[in-house]
Amino acid sequence: MQIGNILEVVIFISAFLSIILILLQQRGASLGAGFGSSGELYTKRRGLEKSMFTTTIVFVVIFVSSIIGLLLIPA
Repeated sequence: MQIGNILEVVIFISAFLSIILILLQQRGASLGAGFGSSGELYTKRRGLEKSMFTTTIVFVVIFVSSIIGLLLIPA
């Protein structure tokens, strides 16, 4: 298996997991916050929510770096 094929698999898996993790996260703002009137208080991420947030960031970094790696490999 060539490195290009491995990077394509990594791109697909990291993109899929990033989408799933983004969709599972709770929304932090309501519709009213878009118009300037937010009735919610800022809360700190804790527990599972914080773990999901950091895992999402890790998968997005893996996704972007593997795309850059795939672009830099000569065809």
